Amino acid sequence: MSHDTLSDLLGAVRLRGAVFYYVSCWADWAAEASPARDIAGAVLPGAEHVMEFHMVARGGGWAAVSGCTPVRLDEGDIVMFPHGDAHVMSSAPHVRPERREAAWVYATRHEPKPMPIAYHHGVTAGGDATPNDDADTVLVCGFLGCDLRPFNPLIAALPRLLHLPAARAGGWISRVIDQAARESAERRPGADAVLERLSEMMFVDTARRYLDSLPEDATGWLAGLRDRHVGRALALLHEFPDRPWTIDELGHRVGLSRSALHERFMQFLAQPPMHYLTNWRIQLASRLLRETSRSVASIAVEVGYESEAAFSRAFKRVVGLPPATWRRSVAAA
Repeated sequence: MSHDTLSDLLGAVRLRGAVFYYVSCWADWAAEASPARDIAGAVLPGAEHVMEFHMVARGGGWAAVSGCTPVRLDEGDIVMFPHGDAHVMSSAPHVRPERREAAWVYATRHEPKPMPIAYHHGVTAGGDATPNDDADTVLVCGFLGCDLRPFNPLIAALPRLLHLPAARAGGWISRVIDQAARESAERRPGADAVLERLSEMMFVDTARRYLDSLPEDATGWLAGLRDRHVGRALALLHEFPDRPWTIDELGHRVGLSRSALHERFMQFLAQPPMHYLTNWRIQLASRLLRETSRSVASIAVEVGYESEAAFSRAFKRVVGLPPATWRRSVAAA
């Protein structure tokens, strides 16, 4: 497939990251993180959706989220929580966690980053922005933000806990995270842009490796991307969203009848092809509305609508507000 559909989606949902912590742990330790939505305004202001991730820089531990089996982490492993769930990091599954309250995150949001945190019979913070040399375990923790609305099928396709073992991560990711921590600490000109790119690199690689590990009978957006017919259809819709697509033409281009293409989209994405196209067009339009001063009419044409009225109806149906009203609400937020 020549068209990079995953990169398209990630560009449209504005993936970014910025905040990092060094967490040093001794003996029996456990830390419970609040749901990401409770701290999003402190760690990544303006992000619609926030995900937390941790890399084990030294030692090992466990990661757990309610309703899922705890996962063992070894040195170099990365664990991510794509849905923003509250979670526990610990030396062993049975250790009672210390809660990192959302109020503490807000109270320390202006502290220089990466911020040192220590877990040793309680929680302490302070000192140099480097991990303790004598700690049993050191975690590098950070956050990724992205748009969730109007349309982001990737997040729903990822598990609540995404574990990337060091053997599959490759040593370059640990170097990327270390560089991101240094950028956070030094705050040199261009640091925000560097952090965004580094975070995107890590997230994309993690998503790709998760895709590689999916079983053959998996469903969801990533599994659809891997499917010969659905993947080709998604590439066409992403590359040419402004074309007046019909399901017959799309099916002809990917080598399926309209009914077979409809069935495969429902199997993998739980929505028909033309419904997916509408959602994708509205996501593209929302970014143009947010980031440019272009007229609603010109945006309508660019994303494939013959008239401003038709675009406005589709946008309101998906988002709940007319385009101009939504643009003003985003600007005021």
